[in-house]
Amino acid sequence: MNFKKLNFKLILVILYLIVLSIGLYYLFSVIDLKDLNDYEFYKSNQDLVYKFRDKNFIFSVIIFLIGVIIWNLFLGMGTPVAIAGGFIFGKWLGTFLIVTGNTIGAVLIYLLAKNFLKSFIEKNLSHKFSKFIIFFNRNDLFYYMFFRLVGGGGTPFAIQNLIPVIFNMSVKKYFIATYIGVIPTTFVTVALGSGIGTFIGENDELSFLSVISTPEIYLPIAGFLMLIPCFFILKKILFK
Repeated sequence: MNFKKLNFKLILVILYLIVLSIGLYYLFSVIDLKDLNDYEFYKSNQDLVYKFRDKNFIFSVIIFLIGVIIWNLFLGMGTPVAIAGGFIFGKWLGTFLIVTGNTIGAVLIYLLAKNFLKSFIEKNLSHKFSKFIIFFNRNDLFYYMFFRLVGGGGTPFAIQNLIPVIFNMSVKKYFIATYIGVIPTTFVTVALGSGIGTFIGENDELSFLSVISTPEIYLPIAGFLMLIPCFFILKKILFK
């Protein structure tokens, strides 16, 4: 049985590397790295993206949602895709798609880890998060939701997805806690992406002053800065 699990883990790693390599090859074959520093590149492509979105709205929503789920399965960073969601779909629909995609992706990762990597995770993470696990065992739904809400105390999102394996959280509770817990930080990041899209659409040139004076950009940043002390206080109160 252990041999079969070992083979499955090896297959997963190989598939991960193959798909990641194909994705990176395709990405860098269609995008010149020099263009990433060109403001005109973003402005011209914004029109193309918006036209495609408007003509194929349902298709765009579905493809983007699937993309977010896959991005999570490959442990991609959350901030870039959240900004992209806001840039393409605006802050409200963008937040819904990112939160839903992140949650579904996290659940799938949790199920895979719970069935095939449980012993490995318990061995490597139990002692690092022993303080939090004490609280999770008291009320896993409540404390894990707030653990998500405070950004996992600085824990990377991919690691946050795996911690419930240690205390065997139910999938239903995991889904609810993750969905609700990631909304605040996701909304702020998506709103920033939406603000960037608005700025690019309304300005032909890029300047630092015009960027920081745009409400759609400085308000999300201010909101994020305001959330930090709130999260710190919540962490102190709930996990003391």
